[in-house]
Amino acid sequence: MAKPQFKHRTVLEPSAEFHPSETPPPLSSSLSSLSISSTDSQTLIHIGTSDGKLILLSSNPSASDQSNSVQSIDLLRSVSITSRPVDSIILFADSGRILALSDGSLFLLDFQLLHPVRRLNFPKGVSAVASRPRCADSASLDRAGDGGSVSAGQRILQKLGGGMKANGARSRVLEENCVVAVAIGKKLLLVELDVEAGGVFVVLKEIQGVDGVMNMVWIKDSIIVGTADGYVVFSSSSGNGSLIFSLPESSRMPLLKSLWRQEQALLLVDNVGIVVNDLGQPAGGSLVFQQVPDSVGEVASYVVVVTEGKMDLYQKKTGVCVQSISFAVGGDFCVVADEENGNGEVVVVATPSKVICFRKVSAEEQIKDLLRKKNFKDAISLVEELECEGEMTKEMLSSVHAQVGFLLLFDLHFEDAVNHFLQSESMQPSEIFPFIMRDPNRWSHLVPRNRYWGLHPPPVPFEDVVDDGLMAIQRAIVLRKAGVDTVADEDFLLNTPSRSDLLDSAIRNIIRYMRVSRDKDLNPLVKEGVDTLLLYLYRALNWVDEMEQLASSPNSCVVEELETLLDDSGHLRTLAFLYASKGMCLKALAIWHILARNYSTGLWKDPNVESFSHDSCKNIISGQEIAAIEASKLLEESSEQDMVLQHLGWIADVDQELAVKVLTSEKRTSQLSPEEVLSAIDPKKAGIQQRYLQWLIEDQDSDDTKFHTLYALSLAKSALETVELELVYQNTDAKRPTETNASDVESGTLCSNSMRERLQLFLQSSDLYDPEEVLYVIEGSELWLEKAILYRKLGQETLVLQILALKLEDSEAAEQYCAEIGRHDAYMQLLDMYLDPQDGKEPMFKAAVRLLHKHGESLDPLQVLETLSPDMPLQLASDTILRMLRARVHHHRQGQIVHYLSRAINLDAKLARLEERSRHVQINDESLCDSCHARLGTKLFAMYPDDSVVCYKCFRRRGESTSVTGRDFKKEIIFKPGWLVSK
Repeated sequence: MAKPQFKHRTVLEPSAEFHPSETPPPLSSSLSSLSISSTDSQTLIHIGTSDGKLILLSSNPSASDQSNSVQSIDLLRSVSITSRPVDSIILFADSGRILALSDGSLFLLDFQLLHPVRRLNFPKGVSAVASRPRCADSASLDRAGDGGSVSAGQRILQKLGGGMKANGARSRVLEENCVVAVAIGKKLLLVELDVEAGGVFVVLKEIQGVDGVMNMVWIKDSIIVGTADGYVVFSSSSGNGSLIFSLPESSRMPLLKSLWRQEQALLLVDNVGIVVNDLGQPAGGSLVFQQVPDSVGEVASYVVVVTEGKMDLYQKKTGVCVQSISFAVGGDFCVVADEENGNGEVVVVATPSKVICFRKVSAEEQIKDLLRKKNFKDAISLVEELECEGEMTKEMLSSVHAQVGFLLLFDLHFEDAVNHFLQSESMQPSEIFPFIMRDPNRWSHLVPRNRYWGLHPPPVPFEDVVDDGLMAIQRAIVLRKAGVDTVADEDFLLNTPSRSDLLDSAIRNIIRYMRVSRDKDLNPLVKEGVDTLLLYLYRALNWVDEMEQLASSPNSCVVEELETLLDDSGHLRTLAFLYASKGMCLKALAIWHILARNYSTGLWKDPNVESFSHDSCKNIISGQEIAAIEASKLLEESSEQDMVLQHLGWIADVDQELAVKVLTSEKRTSQLSPEEVLSAIDPKKAGIQQRYLQWLIEDQDSDDTKFHTLYALSLAKSALETVELELVYQNTDAKRPTETNASDVESGTLCSNSMRERLQLFLQSSDLYDPEEVLYVIEGSELWLEKAILYRKLGQETLVLQILALKLEDSEAAEQYCAEIGRHDAYMQLLDMYLDPQDGKEPMFKAAVRLLHKHGESLDPLQVLETLSPDMPLQLASDTILRMLRARVHHHRQGQIVHYLSRAINLDAKLARLEERSRHVQINDESLCDSCHARLGTKLFAMYPDDSVVCYKCFRRRGESTSVTGRDFKKEIIFKPGWLVSK
């Protein structure tokens, strides 16, 4: 069998005591039964003794609340019932009556024991009695038969069989009436008592076959009885019974306890308590007690068990023993009673030597006591239990979590402390501020005061917390050596951590709390404190990456609190990010400029380069480049022209691509002045100027001739430089072929080709630059194609043909240019250049023959023959000239054919027209207009080509091209067969 678990908690505390031996005269008889009823002003205790007396005691609960000492219980009076023990006492609180069971008989008394005792006219032999439980809505019962609504009390009486008196009249079911179950012999009687009428009763139902009843309880519609053989449940409405379970032969007598709060019952088998519902089915786990109980009670969510001078409290749900109280020595019989009709916070225990009244400690005081004892887990568990039962709010749970966190924090358990802080929904991050920054500071007024129970010291910086904690540990070690017990942590006593480790743990865990707090909906001032102090903590641990990430992201940091700190500690990158996030771009750019300059001059060591100095990776970004990148990000969004141009120079020195991005950024609200930008660009950095001009022309669609001309001139100069560089590489290669790097030569050639392609493309596509200025720059160079493009812009066709045909020897380009000109003399001019190139060059006979072969048909043979050079080999020109002549004859004959065919078609058309005009139509008196169907008679009429006839009126209306059929003769032409043309 499982052993009970133990917790140390103060749930009940003694509030009053009564010593029977000290009363005049002393009460020497033992106590046999007990019941209590409590109000706000008085607690009445009825005690039944073994010699048949009923004693009334009184306790004032308010007096015990005002004083921490145990008050005395007053003896009001006593009354003698029989000479045998009083076995059971049942209270009817609404009517102020008591039903007592003694010597097998039932007796009716009043609460104050002022009136004579009345014995009910029951047969002797009553072994047990139980009252029907109070219903929540039975405080005001209607009379039966008056047409009103049926109350809960009436409904249960109807189930029991009616409520009929012996004379057949309907009984009055009033609030004073009580229904009890009485066990007599082998039967169970359900009886209605009229306590106001002196105990007049009516037997409502009789259940047979119930033998050996020792005790019983009534729950809802069920009556559970305990016998020597086991526990049986009966239905009060039907009378049917069923066995719940049997008792072992060696077990002690059955014991029952009604758990009226949950409408359940506790059935005991030796030291095991089984909780069942009204149907006798198990409801939850079993309770295992330390010993076999003498008596069982209930208070709040606990079961109270007394035995051998000791009282234990067990949690109903968990079965854990939370408190043990010893109040007597020896194994005398004890009785416990609880309030079944009150608030359930008073428990009375009676022993032969004294009576003790216990009051439930408030939940708040229980929690405080556990926190003082550093039983943090039990305190949280208690609050959670109270919350589940509806006795504690979520706000209180959050408050307890926060208080536990502060207590753990001062005990140097920083991780556990923060875990509890995070579980508290009511705790404010500003409560942590005093632990990070000493008071007074910017956020001192945000720290809430007096929010807790004062169980922990006031907040101080973490350095002081750690120092005080270490001193407390040292004191505990000394006391432990002296044999004095302390509440210090055993782990810390055996292995005391260092001050640096504790500070590191404190800062790391507070960082964890601050990070979570950033996601909450906080007051703006609190947000400032959270972000500022979080950056402060990052700096304390030198977490550079986290510092820069926080500073560069949207934050609420206060710059004034951090700039001196970061500047002194050398965290300039973080300070630059912080300036940038707050819109202080000028200060941020100044820092990035300083960083780039110091890295480039070697005043600072570049951590990026050093960490990868032995690595083969080539994509490492130096600190100087990073500074330029971050500065360019700020400048890309800035519209302050002076600031952009001020920092453009050093960024261009680091990376020209970044400078181009700054100048061509689309992120700024208003663009920079192109004139100012062009004047600020270093003339030596032609690449930046070209990229910027290209952006102005292509992306911004600038049509300013000045920018187009400047761009063309810049490209032309760069092209000349690349050509000269290529010549230098070629000359070097010719002189020292073994020492020249082939890749350098190849890269120079590629660069030259790329630059010339850009120049050529722009010269061809743009019409807004000045060709003469560009020609002036490249006049003496070898950029023949570029010159050809410029001469073409100027309309100098001869120079263009000379360059294409003679300098570049590009026959296809020359012929294409002639085609663009569109005149035959252009081909003749090109032919003349091929045959007489001048400047001592040999005639280009092959090119001339190719030109004649492709375009000779369109040339005048006579002019061609006059142009041909006498030195041209006959075998090259004969075939071409013969083909020209044949083509000329063929062309002439084709023209003649077309001429005669045209004459034939013309003649055919004239004949067709004459035939149409000579057509006749016969009109008589019966002829009708095909449109309006009127008789034509002598009217004017018209006839369409499709032979439809209309009157002149319809002809004017419809027009001469559209007939009655809707055919438009201008669009749908009629072909009529002739001698030459057919459809």
